[in-house]
Amino acid sequence: MERTGVTVVQPGEGEQIALPGFGAVLKLSATANGGEVAIVEHPFAVGTITAPHRHTREDEHSIVVAGEIGFRSDDSEVVLGPGGYITKPRGQLHAMWNAGSTPGRIIEVITPGGFENYFRDLGELLAGSAATGLGPLRETPEFADLATRYGLTYETPTWYDEIIQRYDLHPPSH
Repeated sequence: MERTGVTVVQPGEGEQIALPGFGAVLKLSATANGGEVAIVEHPFAVGTITAPHRHTREDEHSIVVAGEIGFRSDDSEVVLGPGGYITKPRGQLHAMWNAGSTPGRIIEVITPGGFENYFRDLGELLAGSAATGLGPLRETPEFADLATRYGLTYETPTWYDEIIQRYDLHPPSH
C-alpha cells in the first residue's frame, strides 16, 4: 500500500456506520498510510456490550473520550473514564461495554490497519439481512464468512453473563 500524504478529518466527519448500540465512525483508513494503522470512533449507547471476540491479526488501542467504558481482555478488567487508555493485544478474548448511565465514546487505534473495513462490511451485511439484530445475524453463514475473512473468533466466556448482570447490559443477542 502506498501512503497518500496528510490526512485531515474534521470534527463530525468520517464514514458513519450504524450498528445496534455500538456504531463506528471510520476516521482514518489504512489505505492512507501504507496499511500501518486505522482509527475508528465508537459511540456506546447506555446498556451496550460487544460480543466477546478475539482478533488474530490486530492489536486494538482504545482511548475513552466520553462516559465510562468497561473493558475485559482475558483475565484483566477495568472501567475507564475520559482520558483512559487500554491496549487489547491480538489473541486475547475481549469485550467492551458502557459501564455508566450516559452515552460513551472511544477512539480505537487498530494496528495494523485494514480491520476498519470489517465495520463497513458488517453494516452492509446487517442492512441486507433478514436478521433483526446482531445476535440473529451471528447465526448465519454470511456472518461466519465475514468473521473468518477478518480473522475473528467469537466465544462466550464464563465472565460474560456476570458482567451483563453487574452493569444491567443488553448483549447483541437481544
